[in-house]
Amino acid sequence: MQAPKSRVRGRVSADRGQTLAALSNLWPYMWPEGRPDLKVRVCAAIFALVVAKVVTVLVPYTYKWATDSLVSDETSRAAAVGAMLWVPIMLVLAYGGGRVLAMGFNQLRDALFARVGQHAVRTLANETFAHLHALSLRFHVQRRTGALSRVIERGTKGIETVVRFAILNSMPTLLEFVLTAIVIWYQFDVWYVGIVAATLWLYMWFTVAMSNWRIAIVRQMNDSDNEASGKAVDSLLNFETVKVFGNERLESERFDRSMARYEQSAIKTWTSLAWLNQGQTVIFTIGMVACMGLSAFAVARGDQTVGDFVMINALMMQLSIPLNFIGFVYREIRQGLADIEAMFNLLGVPPEVSDKDGAQAIVVGRGEIRFENVAFHYDADREILKGVDFVVPAGRTVAIVGPSGAGKSTIARLLYRFYDVTGGRILIDGQDIRDVTQESLRRMIGIVPQDTVLFNDSIAYNIRYGRPAASEEEVRQAAQLAQIAGFVETLPKGYDTEVGERGLKLSGGEKQRVAIARTILKAPPILVLDEATSALDTRTEQEIQTALDQVSANRTTVVVAHRLSTVVNADEILVLEQGRVVERGTHAGLIAADGLYAVMWRRQQEAREAGEPDGEEADDDDRAPSVTAQEGARAAETVAAAT
Repeated sequence: MQAPKSRVRGRVSADRGQTLAALSNLWPYMWPEGRPDLKVRVCAAIFALVVAKVVTVLVPYTYKWATDSLVSDETSRAAAVGAMLWVPIMLVLAYGGGRVLAMGFNQLRDALFARVGQHAVRTLANETFAHLHALSLRFHVQRRTGALSRVIERGTKGIETVVRFAILNSMPTLLEFVLTAIVIWYQFDVWYVGIVAATLWLYMWFTVAMSNWRIAIVRQMNDSDNEASGKAVDSLLNFETVKVFGNERLESERFDRSMARYEQSAIKTWTSLAWLNQGQTVIFTIGMVACMGLSAFAVARGDQTVGDFVMINALMMQLSIPLNFIGFVYREIRQGLADIEAMFNLLGVPPEVSDKDGAQAIVVGRGEIRFENVAFHYDADREILKGVDFVVPAGRTVAIVGPSGAGKSTIARLLYRFYDVTGGRILIDGQDIRDVTQESLRRMIGIVPQDTVLFNDSIAYNIRYGRPAASEEEVRQAAQLAQIAGFVETLPKGYDTEVGERGLKLSGGEKQRVAIARTILKAPPILVLDEATSALDTRTEQEIQTALDQVSANRTTVVVAHRLSTVVNADEILVLEQGRVVERGTHAGLIAADGLYAVMWRRQQEAREAGEPDGEEADDDDRAPSVTAQEGARAAETVAAAT
């Protein structure tokens, strides 16, 4: 599968405050190709933004004119009582109408831009999600699933934040300041503009400096909150263990210590916010008093009217409204840029395995598998497979066994092309799997893994995952063949029964049967059984083995096995040791040869007779590139702790 093409044109550095760079990266998503309707909305929103700010800076004129009409001389007031009474009333109405009109255009701007912003969020989130699925298995096993989900979640929120605050708040505020400066210069003089500019510069410098200081405190508070939440989740996930050891008090004290650190950080956060707000008020008040003082002297000299005095006050008060949020906006934009940067960086990770240009879908007829001198390593200093050669004839079953660390599970992963071989090649019906599309290759292969992980959905959904378009009747037939239909029909909700997180509401044998049913429904010509019964007890293993024999009938089957009792009927058994095929043959032939296979067989038989686990553990030659149940639980904990 090809990685989706990202439209990210550069890396955003939130620490440097490169807001313009972030907007440049986001612009293709907010001005999307092939969406003229959204482009029209962007233009309309910008028009509404400009109109709203023009109206906003003109509204104080109506305030000025209404004031002047009310404080005119005796003669004017006498006339106003009669025919001219409507003048101040109309000006007051105009003032109110102007405010409503400005607010209306602001709301229209937000409403028009909502669809554009949400489309950008959806597109970029989906692009990132698809890109994650295109990345290699190596990438995913080296990253926590919870952390990846938080990158997407925070990145999408970061887009909303930057759009809302940078485009719908900061840019309008800048426009309003420019228009206000023009009005003040025209209506008053350059000294007023100088005072306003100095006030705004000092106000923003103080806000940014205080916000940078507060960011560290807020981050410390969030870390303490995450720590407390993580311990709470960890304790609740291990509720039974806590009860067994009677350590409720210990858990409570551990949680309280984390909350105490959160308490101290929260106190610092709110205290610093109080100082920030107070400082902003003092700075802005000084600037506003200076402008009003100049206007008061001008009124006293007769150079200005009382309306001018009121107007400068109104203009300054209008500027104070967006400036009151400047600290919050600055902090949110910085955090949003950091989150977007993480998402863009994720989009910049190239997939380790990708389709060649012009790769065609694989054509599987007979289904013969051929490994030719295959070599592979996860790390250059540790070779896993060393010149492995074997053939799985069409419709036959070949089992791969060997001691722990021999490289058995690696063969299954290479066949699926989760990794590319570092030497040699793998052929299916004569086609090198590196020359065909990954999607078509994996569609032709079915797998029943050792650790069956189910989606937190219904049994029917998990079975139908093998072929999403399958009918209800086909799902039931697959369950029947997998010998799980009888169990499902005893459940109150039948196939609609939820299986729980990772299928934990089902037993190991039940989960394996669901996995078998899923593979039956997929109906692939090639089947891989990767340690499919090694985690089960002997009785369940025998029941599952019967179902597996039915599934593998007349299919090209590769069996990666730990328990040798499950492969005695294989057409050929390959014995791997230290990445090489050291023995091959039938079960009877290998026993007669009295080599490594015979030693492993006797060891397992002795262990079984003694009622002990088999002598060898399940293959862990590449345990790092697999996702275990414990890692899944930690990932779930990461998500819960982060939220």
